[in-house]
Parts: sequence; C-alpha cells; structure tokens
Amino acid sequence: MTTTEKPRMTFGKSEHIVSRKTIEKLFAVGNRSMVAYPIRMVYMPVESAEMPVQVLVSVSKRHFKRAVKRNRVKRQIREAYRKHKGNVVMAADDARKAYALAFIYMADRLFPSKTIDESIVKLLTRLSEKIAYRQQGEKRGKADDGTNGE
Repeated sequence: MTTTEKPRMTFGKSEHIVSRKTIEKLFAVGNRSMVAYPIRMVYMPVESAEMPVQVLVSVSKRHFKRAVKRNRVKRQIREAYRKHKGNVVMAADDARKAYALAFIYMADRLFPSKTIDESIVKLLTRLSEKIAYRQQGEKRGKADDGTNGE
C-alpha cells in the first residue's frame, strides 16, 4: 500500500492474527495496553506481517455463557474496527512498522453498537497518535546523531 492510497474498508483474512506465537507474545508480560470501557486493547510492534496492522478479538466465556452473545459482541467490535481503522493503518504504514492488536471485551453485559464504536475510535486514535509521536522521535534522533549535518 502506498502512502497516498486510502486503506480499504474491509476486514479480510490477512488482517486477522492467526499465529499462535504472535498471540503468545502479544499477551506476554511487558506489552502495552489501553482501556476505553468496555474494551481493552493490547498492542505490540511485530517484525514482519502481511499487513501493517493485524487484529485479534476476544470475548470471555466467563462473561457470556451463550455463544450467540459472544458472537454478537465480536461482530460489533470487528465492524467498528473495519469502519475506523484508516488512521491507525496509515500511521503504521507511514512509520514502516507493523502492529498486532488484541481487542478484549471486559464488560459482563451487552452494549449498543454506538458505544462499542466510540470505544474503538478512542483506542485507535490514541494508538495512531502514539505511533506518529514515536516516528517523530525517531526522525529527531536520526537528525540529532552528532554528525552536524556532515
């Protein structure tokens, strides 16, 4: 994907995290997370990936015994991500880094899709700002490497 190309509003198989190693690393101690109730997002930079951002969605069986409700929440989260992923995908692409994200549903009751949308937007906005901030820091670090422009 080029930097001028707008990301497609799809959520294909290549955007799903399927590697067990990646999932284990994502939930290992020391990775970063953010919360916008009722969703917690865990993220980490990854070395190589097909896409700039890959996603995992998790809803606990402890909170929702019935698969129908768990699937509904997963659908809401995937749809919200699909609609609002543009900024974070472009930020990761500009930074030339790939990220793995996990969205974990923390509540024990159902919320309307609008609430889920708002939470996802907050989380993705915060993440894209962090990615952009780190990229600026890296650029300053390279410009300030002590060579005095020589």
